[in-house]
Amino acid sequence: MGKNSKKCSTSKSKKILWYAFGAAGLGARGLASLALLAIALMLCSVKKESKVFNQCVEEVRNSGKSVSAAVSYCNGGGVL
Repeated sequence: MGKNSKKCSTSKSKKILWYAFGAAGLGARGLASLALLAIALMLCSVKKESKVFNQCVEEVRNSGKSVSAAVSYCNGGGVL
């Protein structure tokens, strides 16, 4: 066995395979980042909704109703 037997093979098919795995890894990271962005945008809308709901409850509470009546009203549950 000479020095030539220890050389790494650099066949074209193995290079293509490594490039394919690299591209798949980059694609997976890109998809994960898009998913995280979508989750963050959804959380922003939930935050806005909760702020509006809390303002509604405070308004109804200031009119003299109980907390449970205010929450029921703001959930669309009934007439004050």
